[in-house]
Amino acid sequence: MAVNNNNSSRESFGSRLGFILVSTGCAVGLGNVWRFPFITGKYGGAAFVLMYLFFLVAFALPILIMEYAVGRGSQKSIAKSFDVLEPEGSKWHVFKWIGLAGNYLLMMFYTTVAGWMLNYVYKFASGTFTNLDAEAVGGVFGGMLANPGEMLFWMLVVVVIGMLSTYLGLQNGVERLTKIMMSALFVVLIALCVRSVTLEGAGDGLSFYLKPDFGKLFANGPMGFVEAATAAMGQAFFTLSLGIGAMAVFGSYIDKSHGLTGEALRVGVLDTIVALLAGLIIFPACFAFGIQPDSGPGLVFITLPNVFEQMLGGRLWGSLFFVFMSFAALSTVVAVFENIMSFTMDQWGTTRTKAVLVNGLLITVLSLPCLFGFNVLSDLVIPGIGDIQSVEDFLISDNILPLGSLVFLLFCVGKNGWGVDKFLAEVDSGDGPKFPRWALGYARYVLPVLILLVVVIQYVPIVQAWMGIA
Repeated sequence: MAVNNNNSSRESFGSRLGFILVSTGCAVGLGNVWRFPFITGKYGGAAFVLMYLFFLVAFALPILIMEYAVGRGSQKSIAKSFDVLEPEGSKWHVFKWIGLAGNYLLMMFYTTVAGWMLNYVYKFASGTFTNLDAEAVGGVFGGMLANPGEMLFWMLVVVVIGMLSTYLGLQNGVERLTKIMMSALFVVLIALCVRSVTLEGAGDGLSFYLKPDFGKLFANGPMGFVEAATAAMGQAFFTLSLGIGAMAVFGSYIDKSHGLTGEALRVGVLDTIVALLAGLIIFPACFAFGIQPDSGPGLVFITLPNVFEQMLGGRLWGSLFFVFMSFAALSTVVAVFENIMSFTMDQWGTTRTKAVLVNGLLITVLSLPCLFGFNVLSDLVIPGIGDIQSVEDFLISDNILPLGSLVFLLFCVGKNGWGVDKFLAEVDSGDGPKFPRWALGYARYVLPVLILLVVVIQYVPIVQAWMGIA
């Protein structure tokens, strides 16, 4: 894959496959393999999955196309992309600082949670869960959270992996490592799916996951349906890591031989396949061993270890499951690290080595509040939001990501931004499907309302908590 002529010094991917896998790696993360299964369980299974798929196509994919277009059109990261493309005298470039803050916020808790995944690979492989009852398995997770030294070690491992991969450069580090991780992820994912769906009693789990029962969406009345729809919209949106330039930077590394609509569709399909296959692992296994599928965030770290321990060869399958989870988490870590490094080099003209060292140290320090929030700072809680990790997650997931996506949207199709004609010319440059012209009206007038709706609804339970409303 060649570098564009307008910026011959900029790095590029070694292949189109590299671009697709790195972009997919950025999208595939804990939102797919941790959040998607437990919210699917919470909202009734297959009917929620169909709702999620609808919003993925109608809500998230247009924004992904726009991020790619801004990146490829400018041949810059978010540090300079708006500066290059915006009309003279406008202030779109101010958003880059919010985008950078979003990348840091994401890593401030993501490095800790990714460390949990690596830690559990070690725990399963070393036999920590062997012969433990359900209460003791929960105690392992609680003990890890209470031990800042243990979590610090694994968080530092994650940071070092991110630093080394980005230090080696786009092709030799980020692209090569992500190709290995994503290839291994799919192999392990398929193996775990085969094992799970062939368990005795797995049929009920498959029925729950694949046979829609729309009545479950209305089980708690009309407001229950609104809550489920909002959750589906949010999951479709957040699964692609949109709104902070994490995808735009990869657009800046590719040439114009392929249209961006087709590239976005490929990444979206791969990302969705991972999420759907994660459900095929979890739900058949839960039903086979009598575990409720709506166990919440503890589904991965407390419920599933109990399931694996009841399986024949559970130590192996548990280890493989957390290898899969680790690869999903690390692929996002590496991609976001690259976005931060690219921002630093574009904005201040620093070398890659200096960018890696400075940002590696900064991310390590900024990750400490989340880590200590589970132990020495556990008393710091904001009503309606939660502990330090929850606050960081709320700021990025419920605010910066959707509002950042709104900025990309208005910049591309609004009246005072880049310009629709320039956006369409960039998107449609190359082979593949073209951006549908009928979608422009939807993108201008409907999608912004949906994004703002998601943001506003997220504040309802917080306001209720502050006002003391049950």
